[in-house]
Amino acid sequence: MSAKGKRPVLVIGLGRFGGAVAETLERMGHDVMGADTDPARVQDFASALTKVVEADCSHSRTLTDLGAAEFEAAIVGIGNDIEASVLTVLALSELGVANIWAKATNQKHARILERIGATHVVFPEQRMGERVAHLVNERLLDFIAFDDHFAIARLKAPQAIIGLPLVTSECRKKHDVTVVGVKREGEDFIHATPDTLIMPDDELVVSGRIDRIEAFSALVSE
Repeated sequence: MSAKGKRPVLVIGLGRFGGAVAETLERMGHDVMGADTDPARVQDFASALTKVVEADCSHSRTLTDLGAAEFEAAIVGIGNDIEASVLTVLALSELGVANIWAKATNQKHARILERIGATHVVFPEQRMGERVAHLVNERLLDFIAFDDHFAIARLKAPQAIIGLPLVTSECRKKHDVTVVGVKREGEDFIHATPDTLIMPDDELVVSGRIDRIEAFSALVSE
């Protein structure tokens, strides 16, 4: 356990994905060791992370020298070099790292990573592409999708329910979405109740199936 009270994390590959993960974990209070084969990237992150090393972590000996076995969690952000990604995950697994997150570029790459020991596989480019596609119509302000076609979204209050309390608008019954909360300009976020009155310019946090959220966001007054 680090002095900050949170477990240290090893991040291998400091490109856009790995670098963003490493910096966020550091801000959250984790001690982060970053590793990359590119000396320029190592220099870029020298002052941002607890420790940064220039190393080829696709070799198990390198990981052993870095003390990788002592980390409970490792993130492999290598994307373009699939061989290096696979060898790194395999080496981490053989060292007994219990929690291995790995970036995949396609489904075949993901299946290989899972079979050799990755406990979590992510598709950051695909996820971002889906998110942008849902935001581009400007009705949705933020959007998080899950694997079962379920999502949580932030959106402008549809005209059809403005001026009504939620119990009257019957969003769950009529539109098959749940209004979780409301954010009003200049006020704190409030958790929605049946009596919550929807006002013009309110922003709603809603949950439901993706297609139902899209339909709900498109509602207009009759």
